[in-house]
This record gives sequence, C-alpha cells and structure tokens, in this order.
Amino acid sequence: MPYRKFSLILPAILIAGACTNTGANYQPIIDGPVGPNYNVDLQQCQQLAASQASVDGTTAGNAAIGAVGAAAVTGIVQDSSDNLGRAAVAGALVGAGADVINKNQNKEVLVRNCMRGRGYNVVG
Repeated sequence: MPYRKFSLILPAILIAGACTNTGANYQPIIDGPVGPNYNVDLQQCQQLAASQASVDGTTAGNAAIGAVGAAAVTGIVQDSSDNLGRAAVAGALVGAGADVINKNQNKEVLVRNCMRGRGYNVVG
C-alpha cells in the first residue's frame, strides 16, 4: 500500500522539477550579444508572463469536458456504471491539466515575443 501512494506522488514531483524553465520562468536562448539591460528586460518580460492567469473559466470548462468524455467512454466500453466516478475524476484532471499546460506554453511565447520586441535575437 505505501508503494501505491509513492507511485502517485513520484510523477508529480518529476513533473514539477521539469517545469523550472517553462512558463513565466522561461529563459530564452539568445543568439548574439546581450547588452547590460538583459537581466532587467528578462525579468520584466517574465513578470508580464507571470501576470497572465494559469487557471480561469476555460480550465473549468475543459475539466468538465474531460470528465463527461471519460465517463461516457467508460460507460460505453464497460457497459457498467461501476467506474464512472473514477473515470470522471481522471477525465477532469486530464482536461484541466491540458488547459494549464497550454497556458504555460502561451507564457513562454509571451516571454519570447517580449524579448524580441526589446531587440534580442531569440532563437529558442
């Protein structure tokens, strides 16, 4: 039983660790020289990205869509209502997670575009 809890926690820890250079914390790759204002520009662009919401009404909507879809598929495939609740929870987590990941990627794009707007040659 203790291994089951650990197997659920470990992926969350690994995902959190992989997110250090993503979203508003993204540090773009710059081709060419960087001026003395680079750190200030980067910090301001990251703050702009961080001001964008990670969770909003669309997140709840995508969670609901995921819950309904997973419950429907489970009900059809298993022809039983035994696991509908679990399937709905799993679908909601997947739907909400996908929306949060999408918003995180949008924050990276915002940092890249902000730095380009400040004259840096952002290549990645």
